[in-house]
Amino acid sequence: MEEPKRLYRTENGAAMLCGVCGGIAEYFNIDPSIVRLLWAALVIVGGTGILLYIIAAIVLPKKSQVYPGY
Repeated sequence: MEEPKRLYRTENGAAMLCGVCGGIAEYFNIDPSIVRLLWAALVIVGGTGILLYIIAAIVLPKKSQVYPGY
């Protein structure tokens, strides 16, 4: 039986700040640059992107916490 997909923060490679965009990109199987551009647009348009990023960085676990031994 296949494990369900889990949302997490990346810790290597795709992580630039806290790994939030990299983790979201892995979850949706897309390029992290696309997620970063969308996040930047949220910041520029209304500033909500900053608050959402901070909340996600606090709430989302690291990949090593979700998949021990990774």
